[in-house]
Amino acid sequence: MASGENKDDRETPDPTEAYTVRNPERFALNLARAVEEAGKAAAVWVRAREAGKSTTGMPQPYQEAVRTLSKLTEYWLSDPARAVEAQTKLLSAYMTVWVNSIRRLSGETIDAVEPEPGDRRFEDPEWAQNAFFDFLKQVYLVTARWAADLVENAEGLDETARQRARFYVTQLSEALSPTNFVLTNPQLLRETFESDGDNLVRGMRILVEDVMAGKGEIRLRQTDRSKFELGKNVAATPGKVVARNELAEIIQYEPSTETVLRRPLMIVPPWINKFYVLDLKPERSFIRWAVAQGHTVFVISWVNPDERHATYGWDEYVSLGIEFALETIARQTGEKAINAVGYCVGGTLLAASLALMAQQKDDRIATATFFASQVDFTFAGDLKVFVDEEQVAALEQAMEERGFLEANRMASAFNMLRARDLIWPYVVNNYLRGREPLPFDLLYWNADSTRMTAANHSYYLRNCYLENNLAKGLATLGGRRLSLADIKIPVFSLAAAEDHIAPAKSVLFGSRLFGGPVEFVLAGSGHIAGVVNPPEPGKYRHWTGQAALAGSLEEWMSKAQEHPGSWWPHWHAWIEKNSHERVKARKLDRRRKWLADAPGEYVKMAV
Repeated sequence: MASGENKDDRETPDPTEAYTVRNPERFALNLARAVEEAGKAAAVWVRAREAGKSTTGMPQPYQEAVRTLSKLTEYWLSDPARAVEAQTKLLSAYMTVWVNSIRRLSGETIDAVEPEPGDRRFEDPEWAQNAFFDFLKQVYLVTARWAADLVENAEGLDETARQRARFYVTQLSEALSPTNFVLTNPQLLRETFESDGDNLVRGMRILVEDVMAGKGEIRLRQTDRSKFELGKNVAATPGKVVARNELAEIIQYEPSTETVLRRPLMIVPPWINKFYVLDLKPERSFIRWAVAQGHTVFVISWVNPDERHATYGWDEYVSLGIEFALETIARQTGEKAINAVGYCVGGTLLAASLALMAQQKDDRIATATFFASQVDFTFAGDLKVFVDEEQVAALEQAMEERGFLEANRMASAFNMLRARDLIWPYVVNNYLRGREPLPFDLLYWNADSTRMTAANHSYYLRNCYLENNLAKGLATLGGRRLSLADIKIPVFSLAAAEDHIAPAKSVLFGSRLFGGPVEFVLAGSGHIAGVVNPPEPGKYRHWTGQAALAGSLEEWMSKAQEHPGSWWPHWHAWIEKNSHERVKARKLDRRRKWLADAPGEYVKMAV
């Protein structure tokens, strides 16, 4: 050992070593390969547009984003004093971050700007321990919060414009997060140097595959789809397709109990997604669980529409869907009275159908359950950002050309509602880390999107989101004007506390439009996890109470009773309270040649 050399000092790891290129030649070669693969993805993207195969062109929401943010910018720049005040506030925040960073380097303990609770983007220790990355993080957070304040403090914006501005500023802020770029994300930077850029080569190859799979659009993969197969480990509850028409298959599930409730259960799923969100892995399947409680379960499986279904609107979805299912159930069971469940927009359709049936004195549906379903769209949340007269008209024109809305349009809109969870983590993991996503049944279902008929989607957007006609009593079905107050049967209305698609406030206010008794239940978590929450894991909480007892969600919560775990047993008890009579299990005749085994053929139709 050299004179004066300290052994401990010599062995102290160099903190910059993890951010040093190991093999410059190999690193340079991999960067070239990554650029080459990125060029292939760009070529596929360009060819699709040159051939006219791009399904979206310039997405309409981006045009709306530019208009909305231009209005916001105009407000702040129209008054020089106002503009200076806003700039001074941001510069002051930057100066505070800079001074605190200098003080930290001097050994002082300072109060840093920290992410909001639950923000997992900055979990890597280096975001707190490394002065450079900590500085980047704080500058980003200060800027994002400043931009959000610009929206909230802009005067003269109506609530719709403010909601749009809030949404698009959030989208922009999350897209520009330093966690989304190699040079500003410590974990990405370490992995890039440690692998000499292998991760970028793998990632760009995945990008090429995703652009090719999307036929010129990025089809962002969120799960390893190869690990799932319909009828095997998802949508695997035993049953048969007992009826089929051009719009729907009706699936009846095999009983698993000796006796069953006399009233069969009909499930009306959304047509925006496929029905097996309620029949994921066996341990998370609501359908399998309902069968095990003694329900004779029937499910409508909607066709994945194409040009042939262009003119199929809500009248057809009622007659060829709900009415067809009711006739099938009566034929299969001999029962007239049934319990009905509607999920998301399937619940909206069910409510409209019930209002029509009430006018027709049709009492075949004895109780109605709505899972995260809106009937009043006054407080419909961020999806309203995509709906105004101009955007709807443009969408209708695009749908008229092909007769349907491409599946990727709605899938992208839903993902944008939770971009921090459903877009950017997968961009980073797939294209920058070069890793395949993990298998997850819920995300497999989420990626298995469907088209929507032009007539159906236009009716939905105009009568619900744009004009709120269903809540106002102005919507029509079968030539009759609908009133939700005509629905006198018992209603079970489920909302989810963190729902971005059917906000709990919206579901509560809509529940008060029904004319009969309403059991309102609030589940923990969001639009899917709040609904698909089996009892065994004991996850989340739920609250129960009467929808009519409160003028606001906060007031309802103050009076509601809290329960641990899943709401499923509470719903089943509510069903039995309305009718608990049981009969011998209705087994499907194995000697009969049914149309298909569950989950049927329509659910397997790809886009």
